[in-house]
Amino acid sequence: MSDNATHPPVGEEVIVHMENIVKRFGRTTVLDGIDLDVHQGEVVTLIGPSGAGKSTLLRCVNGLERISDGRIEVDGQRLSYSEADINRLRAHIGMVFQQFNLFPHMTVMENIMVAQREVLGRSADEARERGETLLERVGLAHKAKAYPGNLSGGQQQRVAIARALAMDPTVMLFDEPTSALDPELVGEVLDVMRTLADEGMTMMVVTHEMRFARNVADRIVLLADGGIAEQGPPEQVLDSPSSERGRTFLEELLNH
Repeated sequence: MSDNATHPPVGEEVIVHMENIVKRFGRTTVLDGIDLDVHQGEVVTLIGPSGAGKSTLLRCVNGLERISDGRIEVDGQRLSYSEADINRLRAHIGMVFQQFNLFPHMTVMENIMVAQREVLGRSADEARERGETLLERVGLAHKAKAYPGNLSGGQQQRVAIARALAMDPTVMLFDEPTSALDPELVGEVLDVMRTLADEGMTMMVVTHEMRFARNVADRIVLLADGGIAEQGPPEQVLDSPSSERGRTFLEELLNH
């Protein structure tokens, strides 16, 4: 664990297992033989150059992209792509995208309640109670009746996080959750994510926020050229990368 991370120790149980993951789009191979395990309570950040397949890898874990070869297991269940299997898988996974994807015609509370009711079968009262708890947790209890269009980007992303958490996921996937935000709003979203890490949530995070990666991640995985170029504790990967590809990427990042 990073010296700066304060969340609970990483467990032995493997929550996400990826074995020889290959993903092709036509003749282009984006992921070429990825092996990666994420353990209970672990925060893994995925970094790397544009086009390295970071977001694609997350989308494969969630079943949004179908792998070309390999094996994915989430919470011990192998991903097989039947509709029932995908729905069961996604009941274990919370995903937060670059764009907030909130329903504009629904209030904040309605956005958080809808999937709880339709997917988990919770009553309106149960879903609302869970929503109230989570809005409090992300600092937006006072916005329950607001519509997304009346919120800042940072507030909308915090609602999106609350909506994902409402499904009681085993693992949270974040795909560059701050990249669409104005710089002054980034911190409020990262603070919520840092709190989740402190509470022991298993997380995979694609991010360009190197300070967050350094301070919160247990492990940084550097993707490049279709594979894992480097992985390890933040201080190792960021301060003394062992691969030439890792050194090149970090030099480019620092000189950007």
